[in-house]
Amino acid sequence: MVELILDQFTEAIRQAIARQRPVRIRGSGSKDFYGGAPQGEVLDTTAYRGIIDYAPEELVITARAGTSLVEIEAALAANGQMLPFEPPHFGPRATLGGCVAAGLSGPRRASLGAVRDFVLGVQIMDGNADQLRFGGQVMKNVAGYDVSRLMAGSLGTLGLILDVSLKVLPRPKAEATVQFECDEAQALQKMNRWAGEPLPISATCYHDQVLTLRLSGAETAVQAAQAKLGGQALAAGEDFWRGIREQSANFFRGNAPLWRLSVPSTAALDLPGKCLIEWSGALRWVFTEAEAGVIRAAAEQVHGQGTMFRGTAKPQSVFHPLPKPLMDVHRRMKRAFDPHGIFNLGRMYSDF
Repeated sequence: MVELILDQFTEAIRQAIARQRPVRIRGSGSKDFYGGAPQGEVLDTTAYRGIIDYAPEELVITARAGTSLVEIEAALAANGQMLPFEPPHFGPRATLGGCVAAGLSGPRRASLGAVRDFVLGVQIMDGNADQLRFGGQVMKNVAGYDVSRLMAGSLGTLGLILDVSLKVLPRPKAEATVQFECDEAQALQKMNRWAGEPLPISATCYHDQVLTLRLSGAETAVQAAQAKLGGQALAAGEDFWRGIREQSANFFRGNAPLWRLSVPSTAALDLPGKCLIEWSGALRWVFTEAEAGVIRAAAEQVHGQGTMFRGTAKPQSVFHPLPKPLMDVHRRMKRAFDPHGIFNLGRMYSDF
């Protein structure tokens, strides 16, 4: 069955090359909203699913791209483990391939790392329909360029992800969520000060005069941190952080375009609209009707970047424009992996 699906992928890519038509790589479609508008004939990856290998004692799992995150997380939870980067699903059928291709991480990213930090190896099908394998199943497996991690956040523009090996981590023994009333300046100051202290902070969020922290680790460490920091305990902490991760919290129900700004953690931004702050200040979610140029200028002023995350009327470039030298590198990689220019045309940049 697996070989038959791979043969179908191969044939679809060869037909696209022959007809000079783009291919739209798609899992469940839970992240179709992200990036430029999808183009081309759908190449559905959901049939290519299943956990290939899972070694709890080695903290490594390998699965096919169409495997649902729900299945993977259930297997990990049964062994007291987790995906450390806490990926958003944005739908019940979200797949591993889509998770890696989108490169999105959740609230735990600031304390443990992003998707790309945990990718050990990948197998892909390139723009010539050849199967290529990069990396492996251990952390020190790379000589030269770490090509496997290029797939994280590439939005399928470099190739069809077939399977992925990820490093996983044990789940914390204890977690607690506490809240503090303060203004934005105070919140940024607190988050940055606490980030430099030996505290088990695994997530931060500030919105509407409330700073929320998640503490994770050994039970004694969590209790000691609670005693030191104070604040008001939030009983429904798990629900709160799920709402932030999946963008189901009340804040994310706005109708204006939603911008994702990556900025220095201490930066003060002056933008119209409503804002939610994560990752100790380094990630800002902003609902605003301001023009793309105004938003990006504000981000650049503090040495940051701005991406339109959601919105019906998207700017010409959803992602922050890159300097020419960096864009040239991107184009060279695109030509190397996808010489015929058929994969996910326009998802990342309009001419790519």
